[in-house]
Amino acid sequence: MTCTDTITPAIVDAVYEEALDLTEEARTVFEADDWSPGVGSAGAETQIVLSREALRATTRLMHAMAWLLNHKAFFSGELSAMQLQRNGRLPSAQPESDPAQVALLDPLARLVIARSRNLFARVERLDKSWQLRSETDETSDIALGSGEVHQLRQKLGRAFASN
Repeated sequence: MTCTDTITPAIVDAVYEEALDLTEEARTVFEADDWSPGVGSAGAETQIVLSREALRATTRLMHAMAWLLNHKAFFSGELSAMQLQRNGRLPSAQPESDPAQVALLDPLARLVIARSRNLFARVERLDKSWQLRSETDETSDIALGSGEVHQLRQKLGRAFASN
């Protein structure tokens, strides 16, 4: 199950570096001590929106990071194709936020939220491409008899032949 013509280690590494930088930026923005929620219910509402959107953004980023790390591990030989297929899928995107509520937030927080959505969408496109290519590879592997099962059988045959 290779997909080197669609997704390369260089692509995964570049997106991973971007995700890592954005994760650090999100941590800095969402942990900022200078958030002044204001007085009354409007300030409390803004703080709730900030908490909810920070959780959504960091969840998107962590899911993207996990997907990217799994693919980095696959490309470096630390995960087999079967392990990647089992554990390397990207979870579904979260429901969209209410734009009116997001508008209550600081512009920097809104920017980080938007960038986390964009990054997740890019990783989602990579995942769909990977899954589509993987399905095509599996179909051709079965047809050609060159899948992992065939390779395992060859390995077992060699092991028993040497005894």
